Amino acid sequence: MTQWPLPADLGAADRLLERFAALGPEAAAFAHAEAGMLRALGGGSPYLADLALREPDTLRQAIVDAGDALGRAFATLQDVADDAPRATVTIAMRAAKRRVALITAVADIGGAWTLREVTLALTTLADQTVGLAVRHLLLGAHKSGDIALPDPLRPAHGSGFSVLGMGKLGAGELNYSSDIDLIVLFDPERQPGRETLSAVFTRMARDLVAMMEARDAEGYVFRTDLRLRPDPAATPPAVSLPTAIAYYESMGQNWERAAMIKARPVAGDLVTGAAFLAAIRPFVWRRGLDFAAIADIHAMKRRIDQHRLNQHRGSSPGLAGFDVKLGRGGIREIEFLAQTLQLVWGGRDPAFRVQTTVGALRVLARAGRLPRRGAAALILAYRGLRRIEHRLQMVADRQTHTVPVQADELARFAVFMGSADVPAFFAMLQAHLETVRTWYAQVFEAVPSVSASLSLDLTGTDAPDATVAALRGLGFRDPITLIAVLRGWQAGRIRALRTGRARELMDGVLPALLPALARQPDPDAAFARFDSLLSRIPAGVGLLSMLQRNPALLERIASVLGAAPFLSDHLAQVPAALEGLLDPAGPTQNPDPNPDRTLQRRLKEARSLEDILAITRRMVRAEEFRLCVAQMESWTDVDQAGLARTALAEAALRAVLPAVLREHAARHGAVRGGAVAIVALGKAGGREMMAGSDLDLMLIYTHPPQVMAGQWFIRAAHAFVAALTARGAEGPLYDVDMRLRPSGNKGPVAVSLAAFVRYHAESAWTWERMALTRARVVAGGPAITKRVERAIEAALQPRSDPRIRVDAAAMRARLLRELPATGPWDVKLRAGGGIEVEFIAQTLQLLHGMQPGGQSTRVALAGLEAAGWLPEAPALIEADRLWRTVQSMVRIMVGRGVTTLPAPALETLLRAAGLLDETALHATILARASAVRAAFISHVGSHVGELE
Repeated sequence: MTQWPLPADLGAADRLLERFAALGPEAAAFAHAEAGMLRALGGGSPYLADLALREPDTLRQAIVDAGDALGRAFATLQDVADDAPRATVTIAMRAAKRRVALITAVADIGGAWTLREVTLALTTLADQTVGLAVRHLLLGAHKSGDIALPDPLRPAHGSGFSVLGMGKLGAGELNYSSDIDLIVLFDPERQPGRETLSAVFTRMARDLVAMMEARDAEGYVFRTDLRLRPDPAATPPAVSLPTAIAYYESMGQNWERAAMIKARPVAGDLVTGAAFLAAIRPFVWRRGLDFAAIADIHAMKRRIDQHRLNQHRGSSPGLAGFDVKLGRGGIREIEFLAQTLQLVWGGRDPAFRVQTTVGALRVLARAGRLPRRGAAALILAYRGLRRIEHRLQMVADRQTHTVPVQADELARFAVFMGSADVPAFFAMLQAHLETVRTWYAQVFEAVPSVSASLSLDLTGTDAPDATVAALRGLGFRDPITLIAVLRGWQAGRIRALRTGRARELMDGVLPALLPALARQPDPDAAFARFDSLLSRIPAGVGLLSMLQRNPALLERIASVLGAAPFLSDHLAQVPAALEGLLDPAGPTQNPDPNPDRTLQRRLKEARSLEDILAITRRMVRAEEFRLCVAQMESWTDVDQAGLARTALAEAALRAVLPAVLREHAARHGAVRGGAVAIVALGKAGGREMMAGSDLDLMLIYTHPPQVMAGQWFIRAAHAFVAALTARGAEGPLYDVDMRLRPSGNKGPVAVSLAAFVRYHAESAWTWERMALTRARVVAGGPAITKRVERAIEAALQPRSDPRIRVDAAAMRARLLRELPATGPWDVKLRAGGGIEVEFIAQTLQLLHGMQPGGQSTRVALAGLEAAGWLPEAPALIEADRLWRTVQSMVRIMVGRGVTTLPAPALETLLRAAGLLDETALHATILARASAVRAAFISHVGSHVGELE
């Protein structure tokens, strides 16, 4: 049984009960049965009491089944013909408004509907009334000859006249007594040759507002606001598409981007409206992470707060008179929080582009951009505050958000809310406000703390003694040079700091930046690398805003700059790689468990192969950088990072291959019955990719025997490799090595499945079959994948052939002669190094047939031990892990081919290897190499070189 609120005004409650009963016997019976509901309406809202008397049938229907009553109200509206007299149209619209308002209030107050159901009902009313009015106006303009409609029976279709719903209307979250924000657009291309088109559509826009707003004895429909259109002071009420697009592309502000998140075509030519939103999508959703938007929108919120503070100085203390929409901790703060985080992250991930506030909070929580606890608390507060807002507006159908001030009104409203008294209502409201204020502050006001001990005087030309002393105190050896660089920053001598906004942000970041850099092993080198990074980016606002809003990120960047010069250089060349440090799979969590899904989500709006490559490159670079830093900081080890890198590469291959094939087919025609599979070998095949690993690939194809399509697939393979290796702004997606295909560089870049089978049955060299032990199909349809996997398995059938060991030993001897180790850290090529571990596993796999196809070296070694073929496997597995750890960390920190490691890089390597000092590391390397060499001689062949 529904629990209705107690009547806030007993006299008004009794009067409604009496007046309703006087409507007739049926009404009297209803009044007796539903006295609690009628007294709640009459005692809490004069407006609802009037509606109950005007629409008794609707009220009775709403009590029985609110959903059915709502459907009937909309049905009467839909029965109105588009060409009916204007008076008939407006009367029907106002009647629908009354009925829907009453039904919604009853369902809301009685707890029958959720907030979402309430706001959706009100939004649907707005959609249908605006739609009817627009169709009526279009048909009238057509009949008068002002425009020519393509289909007068469907006036809106193809008319070029479109109405966007903004704000809560666009999001489907309309208030109980809300106005509606509209943008009226028209496409002049749909009505060619009409010089007065702007005047015609402007008149229609004004008529639309009049139909919605005009009040008479029947009431009104919606208050309507057109001021969210582009540059409202300088543009007419109806704006042409070219004018609107040009405005947003050249002059659009961040607050307008936030507003456009909720924009939705609601009436008129919906196709034209959707095309407009697609055209300005790059303005709304910027591909890079947009932390600068946070500062702009927070500044706007502060101006609103200050304006309200000035307006309400001297007003009642406490929560009497509080604005639940605009006040601190109110609805607007929840909306701002959701919208700004959407702007930051939604440019590269369409999953964040949801229109509803609750939906946005949920998406942000699922993606890790907002703590789940915070999102749940904000959703609860949002629903509570919207409930209060609706009750405030139900009282007298006023667009108000303010808690009553007068004591008697406040007491009545508290009861109308279902609270026991005013203190209970205030306690409930205060709890919601505190929740919102807490989480809003965490998002918008979390900036690095300024070090009280850091006081820098950068004025003048000399270096002040106090500033020199302060910098020396931090740990910088050459403060004079540092002061000169800082003065250059202040003067805007580098491109990234030429704007006042960028220099202002730098002033805010500097007190935290310098101590963070000073905490590195070589502060001066770390500072120089940050200066190099700053000097190479075109604009500093984005980077500095990101650092200001993410103090932990600043510390992590400083650690990279201090310990890894190679990674620092990469960051300077590809600043977008920083995005990886802000991903939800942060340094303390596991990598993205499904990079395929993440990438496909980001590719939803890609329209060309170039778009696909650009988005994929950006994701790969960001994730690669994140994995490198996670390895440096020991959040992940070489095995976990190898799996994550390989999964990322596979996702990229599976995204790029179909796009390349589609484009190739568009140019050269399709091959019916043809299919392509991509086979990964080497580190990618064994799921052991390291930083900087290239992709060892084979492309295998099939086609019907009667079709001559070999050249088609060879050209497609060239196009595929070209796409992977094309240098974008972030460099190539991957370097690709195709030399492991049949016949190596002498053979075609793509091979048919039949040729692959024949080659490995008749002509394959031992080293080619060894490489095939790590072959794995990573892209291609299910049918060809199964066929290629069977072919690989057949090629790897065990053979008792003594030449396998002889060939493997001879090949290793040749590598030692022609590709000797470049130094003490080249643990791959050294005697007893990584290659020899791999050779042992691959040789024994060929001989004994253990787990062929796509196995990592460590898994293959463990399988061989379990079968009794390799008792030394545990020692070899330890060596393999150490070699990959050293190789990976050296690449990350200093690059390839180095002979010495800087002290910070050596410390990081020791931590990754779990050793205390350099002496222990070299001793461990020598011991592991000796064990590998002994196993190699035992299982592959004779001694072929001396330990280094």
